[in-house]
Amino acid sequence: MDKVIITVTVDSSMSYPGNKSMPPIEDLDAIADEYIRSIDSGASLVHHHGVHHLEETIQADGRQLSKTDFGGWKALTEKIRSQRDPVIQFGIASARLEEKIELMKLQPDMMSFAFNAHDEYFRPDPAYPANEQYAIHPRSELEAFAKAARENGVKPEIECFYTGAFWNLEYIRELGLLEDPIWATLFLGWPGGAWTPPTPDSLLYLVNHLPANVNWNVSVMNPKQQWRILALALATGGHVRVGWEDNPYLPDGTLASSNAQLVDEVVKLARIMDREPASAEEARQIIGLPGKDK
Repeated sequence: MDKVIITVTVDSSMSYPGNKSMPPIEDLDAIADEYIRSIDSGASLVHHHGVHHLEETIQADGRQLSKTDFGGWKALTEKIRSQRDPVIQFGIASARLEEKIELMKLQPDMMSFAFNAHDEYFRPDPAYPANEQYAIHPRSELEAFAKAARENGVKPEIECFYTGAFWNLEYIRELGLLEDPIWATLFLGWPGGAWTPPTPDSLLYLVNHLPANVNWNVSVMNPKQQWRILALALATGGHVRVGWEDNPYLPDGTLASSNAQLVDEVVKLARIMDREPASAEEARQIIGLPGKDK
């Protein structure tokens, strides 16, 4: 049976600031509980943001990003690991390189990095001001990130918002800095200048142009289209990501009171297609991570 890795990402403080179910980013007990319940529902990969705060303006380096609270990341990671043993993936893929390298000391299994220019505009509810992020990632930075990840035993998650990320992926792989199989996440419907439309055609186009030896995962930020595209991803052998960050709404349009509800829905979809959720150990094998006994 072709197992599916379900990633869960809880933090909607940036993407859906009006989500009343989302606890404050500093309430680590509540956020850890969201991850624990999602793991128990079938998620095997945890993509978390620790504690972070958005810069108010574009900075001198030309970027407007989230600043990292290292103590918050450490505490949330420990709270999750003290109760369950999922694959831990650190998010905030656009963060500054020096902060990403410092976070590697916390020994996540994986770490996200955007292999394309980052341009996001979050304003699903006009009652809230827009949250925006901007960053470019030159190939020299991608090379430095990949080197640091290898030195620290962290597997990169390659975030791909359009096909230019595939070109950069191959460039870094040809330098001998990425180990097969590569893990890439395809982002559809994320608003901003890096947007790719959330349509079945978009997913099939990206999948058909992926480089060889890449395991792919899909994230869809569109409440109406997400469930249709996730079904297509499952049917074509991909892996899927759900959670309040991407889309806090259930298929009937109601707000999910927990991330576990969203995981439950994708588990139902997967089983219709004869795909069972991968355990954490099975996920490690698929991704190419060492087993926990290593």
